[in-house]
Amino acid sequence: MTKPIPASPAATRPAITRPAITQAMIDAYDEYTHLTLDRRRFMEQLTRLAGSGAAAAAIAPLLAANSARAAIVAEDDSRVTGEDISYPGSGGEMKGYLVKPAGQSGKLGTVIVVHENRGLNPHIRDVARRVALEGFVALAPDFLSPLGGTPADEDKARDQFSKLDPAQTVANAVATVAFLKGYEDGNGKVGAVGFCWGGGTVNTLAANAPDLAAAVAYYGMQPKAEDVPKIKAALLLHYAGLDTRINAGIDAFKKELDAAKIEYTVYVYEGANHAFNNDTSAARYDKNAADLAWGRTSVFLRQKLA
Repeated sequence: MTKPIPASPAATRPAITRPAITQAMIDAYDEYTHLTLDRRRFMEQLTRLAGSGAAAAAIAPLLAANSARAAIVAEDDSRVTGEDISYPGSGGEMKGYLVKPAGQSGKLGTVIVVHENRGLNPHIRDVARRVALEGFVALAPDFLSPLGGTPADEDKARDQFSKLDPAQTVANAVATVAFLKGYEDGNGKVGAVGFCWGGGTVNTLAANAPDLAAAVAYYGMQPKAEDVPKIKAALLLHYAGLDTRINAGIDAFKKELDAAKIEYTVYVYEGANHAFNNDTSAARYDKNAADLAWGRTSVFLRQKLA
């Protein structure tokens, strides 16, 4: 008689399931990170939506970005060389992360990589390395440099953005264009790509830097209407279909761009959330949208910065 084989302890344990995340929870997190900046109120709202404090505590890390997630391009990847640098800002020193393809031969187009409202963190450094792998010199500035640089704590970093002088931020972005335009390994053509806060910053930069050749804004706030006619760069604008807060300004922006006869392309990724490109955020990352947008971004930058 064949005896049944006892189940292993692992097989008898219940399967671990990820807590259910609703669109209302994602919207609450977006309000927290971009509008209220009040963690206590966010957690209270998340607790109501999740049904308990324990559920809210489990869900919150899935909504937030997790810097411990593996980078797509490792810091020690032999295909790129990266270093932390300092360069002249508008009224003081700017810090940034500069990455080039390893064994670069000839001069390359240069790309400014503008961070989200968490500063120059490991994820944005990873994105800069991805840009370098596409054949560009990439510079990810730390726009919190005037306040001492990006702190390690994400909540502290986010709070710092309310203390930035918007005019100084624009001036530092324009100074970054000037630095790359004269960079010895660059070909004199400068582009910019930004995400979230960085997307809005890229849109504003395009209206203030006539030397900028190409601008890619991921779910970025639109510039002031009166500034749109000043844009000289070609624009590539990526929006998330579920991002009602940012998308409210798309139609007016398109009308202003059309009236000023500015070259632009708009893509809206249906079903995707704000920050869909950020692969460190389990709840909001959308691989299909991110891959499609990245492919379009790479082609666009090659065309404009060759």
